Amino acid sequence: MARAQELAMRDYVQEVSALTMRWVHRLRREKFSMLFTLVQPMLFWLIFFGSLFQRAANSEVMQAPNYMSFLAAGVVVMTVLNNGLSGGVDLLFDKENGFLERLLATPIHRSSVIISRFIFVMTITSLQILVILTVAYFFGVHPATGLLGIAVVLLIGMLFGIGLTALSMAMAFTVKSHGDFFSVLGFLSLPLIFLSSALVPLSAMPTWMSMLARFNPMTWTIDAVRPLILSGWSQALPRIGMVVMLLLVFDALCLYGSTRAFRRAIG
Repeated sequence: MARAQELAMRDYVQEVSALTMRWVHRLRREKFSMLFTLVQPMLFWLIFFGSLFQRAANSEVMQAPNYMSFLAAGVVVMTVLNNGLSGGVDLLFDKENGFLERLLATPIHRSSVIISRFIFVMTITSLQILVILTVAYFFGVHPATGLLGIAVVLLIGMLFGIGLTALSMAMAFTVKSHGDFFSVLGFLSLPLIFLSSALVPLSAMPTWMSMLARFNPMTWTIDAVRPLILSGWSQALPRIGMVVMLLLVFDALCLYGSTRAFRRAIG
């Protein structure tokens, strides 16, 4: 019995590994896509946007040494948001060209398709976060909590990304075409960014925007990441526990919805 379980687990790990490497090979074939995937958040948001508003932002309102320091946490979480919401795109294309149907007809565990996609998206997102924090370091943004704090930033980002990727895959299994998918994606991403504390603190927002931003999971994530970069453990620890609990609830709800969508899609 134990031997059979061990063999089954080994087969499952091999399935997940093979499918994960398929996503990696697809990205490697698209060299420009890989380049822009890693560079775009750092280049456009952190360097251009951060430099543009560096002098215009009030450091007292931001409660940060400068706007670049304030923005770093927002760019990290925006990266998680964009990667998570687009995480189901490749599955959608597989569904449209019939490959997903053929793949599910093979004798593999269907969950391995989903798990492999989670692993791929979370790995790419982690690499992007590290690139962003490295570039920010050269612009004078030195995480107050050190390497351990960076590890916690990655953990919090992954917790947020799991729920978003689950939502994206649920959309991929639900919508009829990639046009519908990108329409929903465009409708969700920008409002979630602007109705959060990514670009300005809640205290600097109009009252109605501040109220909406408090219900945005992106704001919860930023409020846990930003003290790790700016303030240190004394201010970060009280927020981390609460935010992790909220994100676990968020992930559970998103995974539940994604599972139902997947089961309906495969009949």
